[in-house]
Amino acid sequence: MTMNSPMSQYIIIVIISGVLSVLLAIYAYYNKNKFSGMSVFMWMTVLSAVYTFAFAFELASDSLQEIRFWLNIEYIGMPFIAPCSLLLIMHYVGLNKFNTFKKSWVLFVIPAITLLMVTTNEYHNLFYKNLYLRPHVATTVVDVVPGIWYYVHGGYTFGSMLASLFILARHWQKTKSIYRKQMLTLAVGISLPMLGALMYVLGQTPLGMDPVPILMCVTSILYVTSIFSTALLTVAPIAREHIFESMRDGVLVLNLENQIMDFNGAATTIIPALTPLAIGQKLDHIWKRGAESGAFSFGMDETGEYEQEFKWIRGGETFYYRIRASNLLKPNGQLAGRTIVMIDVTEYTLLQNKLRHLAEIDGLTSIYNRTFFMEKSRQLLSSAHQTKQPLSFILFDIDYFKQINDRYGHSLGDFALQHVVMICQQTLPADALFGRYGGEEFAISLPNTSLVQAGQIAEQLRAAIAGNPLYSAARAISITASFGVAEAKSADVPLEALLSEADVALYQSKHSGRNAVHLSNQDRVHANQQK
Repeated sequence: MTMNSPMSQYIIIVIISGVLSVLLAIYAYYNKNKFSGMSVFMWMTVLSAVYTFAFAFELASDSLQEIRFWLNIEYIGMPFIAPCSLLLIMHYVGLNKFNTFKKSWVLFVIPAITLLMVTTNEYHNLFYKNLYLRPHVATTVVDVVPGIWYYVHGGYTFGSMLASLFILARHWQKTKSIYRKQMLTLAVGISLPMLGALMYVLGQTPLGMDPVPILMCVTSILYVTSIFSTALLTVAPIAREHIFESMRDGVLVLNLENQIMDFNGAATTIIPALTPLAIGQKLDHIWKRGAESGAFSFGMDETGEYEQEFKWIRGGETFYYRIRASNLLKPNGQLAGRTIVMIDVTEYTLLQNKLRHLAEIDGLTSIYNRTFFMEKSRQLLSSAHQTKQPLSFILFDIDYFKQINDRYGHSLGDFALQHVVMICQQTLPADALFGRYGGEEFAISLPNTSLVQAGQIAEQLRAAIAGNPLYSAARAISITASFGVAEAKSADVPLEALLSEADVALYQSKHSGRNAVHLSNQDRVHANQQK
């Protein structure tokens, strides 16, 4: 056999195929932690290397005995390649429930039997009925007469490859177009050897030679190219999709121009406008549809994470989200884009609002409780001192409230408190601060209101309460209230002192016959007394 003969050139190509398989196996070994199926890929390439190198030695053999020996070596690798490909594809698409050892070992039963059949064929001839050298050819080429198990092995191999292609086809639509190059590489890597084996079985190959090892050289080159161009098997997109789509948080991936490049299913639930047509559109164009707070905006910079909370109205319901933006960097550290994570904090926010409501609002009357009223009033007092605007306070309580409770019961007493609060809310200015001071006593802060103006407001409240009796099932119950008014005239007067002055004025109203308004430090009554 000369170096320029077709057979020699064929052997060289087969050896190159084996070398590429070895290199891929080494690559897979050192990157086996990057993808759950990398170990399967490593074994697949090792088995491919065994098959191709043994086939090269078979072609270089000079006797039938040597050919028989290298055939036995070939079948250490060849029968197991197809089921390994099937396992690899199942890992790739995230069918992890079928990838446990307890379930996957059955895929290798027939290949193991095939190996046993080949190595013991001389005793039963179930794999090869006959094995002989092809006559009238210049080189040593073997021809075979297949036995029954040869067809079982062939059918199982074709079935495994077809199953791999079927799984890839089923997941084609679930995968975004930018990741389909990887799927196409895997599909070609399975299809070429399968078609070559089919042509060999049908006797359609040149010189009647098995083309699979040469085609495996082509598929190995495809794998190498795809590893460096699309990160094949190091960032498996469908496996990524399996994780990406199972995330409860919405995720968006943007490029440097703030264009949407990817998103998961949770994001489409949050933003219905995220359809396949949204790919390539600016984030602001999509985001502003439905966000009550407006578009979520940020700049592309190196500052790292940016976080913001949003109130989002969708389908008449209100949701709250914490929006977290992070820089997406290339391996060399250069900025590649941004990832936006939308975390649903609706339940947490509603709980916070409820707790805040409980901490700030009086449970019976739904106005501010004493603690929060005092806190807000101190803020108003500080603001009034800074702006040099007047600030006045009103204290009032319901006259003879104990008699209402004793005569009609505490339930009706609660209704009386709610009745008075409702009347006051209808009468008070919009900027008034209204709180329950304790029991049947209430407090009001009036920004930008002088003592005289506050007295007039108090008189309006007194008249409104007295003129609107509480109607119960039995009768109409007249309710009146007594008022005291004070004004913050000095910056150094604390809130407690001002409320104490208003309380003194309220005490005067009580002792002058009730249903009256008194101003602090004045003796004049701002209402007709009704005894």
